[in-house]
Amino acid sequence: MKNPTEIVSGSYACISSLRAQTLSGERHLEESGGISAGLSWCVPVTAPFSSCLPPGDRGGHTLEVHRGRACASRACPCCQQMYMFPYSNREDEGVQSDHLSGGQGGERRVYLWNITGDSCWRGALLQWCPAPAAVLRLEVHNKLNLTLKMTADNEIELKEAFQRAQKGHNNKAKLVASLKSRYNKLEDKTLFHEEFVHYLKYAMIVYKREPAVENVIDFVAKFAASFQPAHNTEDEQQQEEEEEEEDDEDDHPFLSFIFNFLLESHKANSHAVRFRACQLINKLLGSMAENAQIDDDLFDRIHQAMLVRVTDKFPNVRIQAALAMTRLQQPKDPDCPTINAYMLILENDSNAEVRRAVLSCVAMSPQTLPKILKRTRDIKENVRKLAYQVLAEKVHIKALTIAQRVGLLQQGLHDTSESVREVVCSRLLPAWLLRLDGNVIELLHRLDVENCAETAMETLKAIFKTMPTEELLQNRGQLDNRKVIPEDSMTCENVLYWRALCEFLKSKGDDGEEMLEQVLPDAATYADYLSGFLKAAPVLTEEQRADFNQLELVMTKEFISQQLIHLIGCLDTNEEGGRKRVLAVLQEMLALPQTPSSLVSLLTEKLLALIPDDPRRIQTVAEIISDVREPITEASQPVDENTSRRQQVQLAEVKVRIMEAKQALEDSIAAQDFSRAAELKDSIAGLENHRNQVLQEIAKSNQAVDKEVRIEKNDPETLLRCLTMCAELLKQMNIKTRTGPTISALMSSLILPCIANAHPAVRNMAVVCLGTCTLHSKELAKTHLVLLLQIAQLDEVKIRISALRAIIDLLLLFGFQLLSETASTQTAQPTQSPDKQEADAATAEDKGDTPEDTAQSILVMFSEFLDSEVSDLRTETAEGLAKLMYMGRISSAKMLSRLVLLWYNPVTEDDVCLRHCLGVFFQLYACESRSHQEVVEESFLPTVRTLLNAPATSPLAEVDINNVVELLVELTRPSVLIKPWANTEVSVHDYLAVRMCGEMLKDPTAPEVRLYAKTLSNLELSREETTREDLTTLLQQLVQEVKDRVCLRALEKMLHQLVDSKEQAEVLSASALQPLDVNADEAATEDPSKSAKRAKRGQRKACTAKGGRKPSRKAESSEESDGENVPESVPVVRPSRRAKTAALEKTKLDLNPLINQEANVS
Repeated sequence: MKNPTEIVSGSYACISSLRAQTLSGERHLEESGGISAGLSWCVPVTAPFSSCLPPGDRGGHTLEVHRGRACASRACPCCQQMYMFPYSNREDEGVQSDHLSGGQGGERRVYLWNITGDSCWRGALLQWCPAPAAVLRLEVHNKLNLTLKMTADNEIELKEAFQRAQKGHNNKAKLVASLKSRYNKLEDKTLFHEEFVHYLKYAMIVYKREPAVENVIDFVAKFAASFQPAHNTEDEQQQEEEEEEEDDEDDHPFLSFIFNFLLESHKANSHAVRFRACQLINKLLGSMAENAQIDDDLFDRIHQAMLVRVTDKFPNVRIQAALAMTRLQQPKDPDCPTINAYMLILENDSNAEVRRAVLSCVAMSPQTLPKILKRTRDIKENVRKLAYQVLAEKVHIKALTIAQRVGLLQQGLHDTSESVREVVCSRLLPAWLLRLDGNVIELLHRLDVENCAETAMETLKAIFKTMPTEELLQNRGQLDNRKVIPEDSMTCENVLYWRALCEFLKSKGDDGEEMLEQVLPDAATYADYLSGFLKAAPVLTEEQRADFNQLELVMTKEFISQQLIHLIGCLDTNEEGGRKRVLAVLQEMLALPQTPSSLVSLLTEKLLALIPDDPRRIQTVAEIISDVREPITEASQPVDENTSRRQQVQLAEVKVRIMEAKQALEDSIAAQDFSRAAELKDSIAGLENHRNQVLQEIAKSNQAVDKEVRIEKNDPETLLRCLTMCAELLKQMNIKTRTGPTISALMSSLILPCIANAHPAVRNMAVVCLGTCTLHSKELAKTHLVLLLQIAQLDEVKIRISALRAIIDLLLLFGFQLLSETASTQTAQPTQSPDKQEADAATAEDKGDTPEDTAQSILVMFSEFLDSEVSDLRTETAEGLAKLMYMGRISSAKMLSRLVLLWYNPVTEDDVCLRHCLGVFFQLYACESRSHQEVVEESFLPTVRTLLNAPATSPLAEVDINNVVELLVELTRPSVLIKPWANTEVSVHDYLAVRMCGEMLKDPTAPEVRLYAKTLSNLELSREETTREDLTTLLQQLVQEVKDRVCLRALEKMLHQLVDSKEQAEVLSASALQPLDVNADEAATEDPSKSAKRAKRGQRKACTAKGGRKPSRKAESSEESDGENVPESVPVVRPSRRAKTAALEKTKLDLNPLINQEANVS
């Protein structure tokens, strides 16, 4: 067919007729002919006809033909305005009707009046002919130069509207306007309602998310929502009046009708109808304006219906129902049913997509915030990611407590998923900074950095990664011209920010070296700065320690000191002078008595980091320990009282003798006995000299003699400081460095005496030192292992845990062979290499070299610790056993069973560390090697028996046995091994199947037989012929013994899978219900007679095993997601290539065949 433009503007000089074929005999112009809504074709003005116009009139005259309806235009003689109206039998009425009478053969006529100046010209006659190939005749009675403009009608039929709506390129708004125009012109809406629902049902029965169906649903929602009146919110008084008037009026008839239809359909048996009903309600409510209102009764009905649907067994239905209730929730109402339903879904729904849907629409309130925070620890990555996004967008940082903020950052920055960590760094942190005006220091203040320094550091580094370099240097804090923070302006936040910035720049290597020099001084300057700050640290007396404000001040100073010490690692210590100054300051601070004990470990760590070799490290730390333990003091010598008294008596005697000599001298002079006088004079001189000597002795004895002496200090604080330095030294030493004389001296003089100290902290640190020291010497380990075992059973909990860690480390390093070696064997085999010793230790238990009594006693101790009521001891024991088993030091099915039961035990539900450790261990242990899987297989039956025989009062009675069995089956799958498994070898599942069959044969009537029969169908069996034959024999015996129908179906299904390929082909050829073997077609081709002969038997077996492959409702509900719109049915017959092609074509669904088929039937 030619384009109308070509017809009109091409060969016709005088417009006589115009043909346009209609669609399917209806009064619609064909789209393929080029005539569509909004397009027009104009006839050019030609010279031969210009003379036919009235004088002075050269204007265009328009003849309009509207799609689907004949309209007439008539002008008012007074105002010269053109009016269009539908034709009717009476010219003075514009009756809206599609069925016009009059004219021959039911033709429809209308006159179009052309206005030219002051006169009316005769119009054109427009006729509709009822012939099958209907044509549109246009007869122009006057030879006028007309401009013909053809536009599509603004009204379309329902069927065509639904057909157009399926195509994504169609403008939904135009379709809605067209259909709404048609609807508004109808007096009786009932037929329209029925026809609309009739076409809508074609879409509602399709469950799969086909594009055509989704387009129809969107169109229906927009069309229905277009009847919702808009509310004017500018004038509050006017709004109140409008609301009062609207209360008296009902909702729009079509809107009420469609809601009623959907609410009646939500209870349908078909999950597709329920899904589409909830989806439409969701889209209808979402398409309404923000201030839209609906009737209270309708609100309650929708609310009740969606509350029922959020418990639907199909996740997609629950998702749409949850989304539909978004605008029905009332966050301010603590008893809002929607909020309660949302919280229940977040807590208990097994499908991740449902939880995500609720997260996306739940309103924030103090009631819902804890549930949303809990979803940040969801098992699914997408749920965690969305939870962080919701918190970033909807929750202010001030609405969270400090613990919640720290928990979010700690979990988010350490999440196993890269996408979750990315959301935390790119969404959550920027949102918090935006609400704090970009102040990073204020963000740190909101996190309480004193109690979560590591989390704050990771947060700062995540922020720095998104900052440009220039901004990093601008925000370098309150550094002065020395490039340090003045002491009077130091706070925990800005010091931590300074440290984080320096470490971040240090991590950038050469690129950040220049920037690091701008924010950090040289080593010597910083060492003096650190020394001055540490020396100024306050020392509290006993009275001041009772004052909380004083204690808080000291704790703040210690935190700042820790950050300043950490900054030593960022200094450039390549220059010798700076490095020596830093070393001197660190040694001085360690030996200083007023240095807080909390800084000793960190100071020792930084000191050892600056010393490269171990001998020098040992010597330096030993000297510091000696100075702290035995400081040099000036002690005054006490005066002996007897000596002093003797000296006083001697002095008195000398004085008396001097007095007597002087008296005799005077008498001799008086008697003029000069010789005697000379003798006395010499005697007096001697006595005076003697007196002076005695006085000097007395003076010396009375004077306090001060001399430097070393006094050993044994107070707990001093011992703890020394042990802390010793432990840090042993930890930093190379494991291959053996203990020398210095370490041995420390062991004998410090570590071993402190084991018996009365102070628990001192004993604990001594045990740590002892355990670390024994790792460097096998002789020490053998000597002190018994002591560590005694401590692990007798001391306080904290000390027992330290001893337990030391024992586990020794067993990991030396193995259980350590228990059997003696000094004689060590001397007899001096040439044995360390590598050989390690290999012997690793295989000691397998070879039987371990003495059973000692090893058994250690395992018994571990087993008792697993039953301990102290959670920390139980967790440490489980972690140690997991390490020993993973490293191959222990191979015990019984111990593995204990760990599995401990993991499932409800008592350990709150022990997050234990659950996490064992959860990671089971996966790594099973996939490491086949021998590990064999241990898991051996633990299968003991674990199941323990759970089955658990008394009702035991916590193990609450454990789901099916879940435990599924875990053990998954752990023993050959496909999870890191090393590829050959299918021709005997698998662990083969042995497991034999064990379960033997267990079922012991008591075929036991309740657990059903569990074992169900588990058999989930095993990955090998193709090894001998094993398959043995299993076939066992299964045949079980089929004869077991009476339970469910078990029989499962066993027969299993037996059917084990038959040889020929028999399988013969049995399955007559049954389309059984799964086909890969070689079934080949076998059937070779011997078709056998297949036909045994068809009846195949049918019986197919019926017997029919229920074996049917997935449970629970599994279907938990596995289905929003992207999977149709529950997957198990393929029971291998599809051909033609079937696959048909399946692919079927995915491109079009509703037109369904609609046309229904129309033909009717």
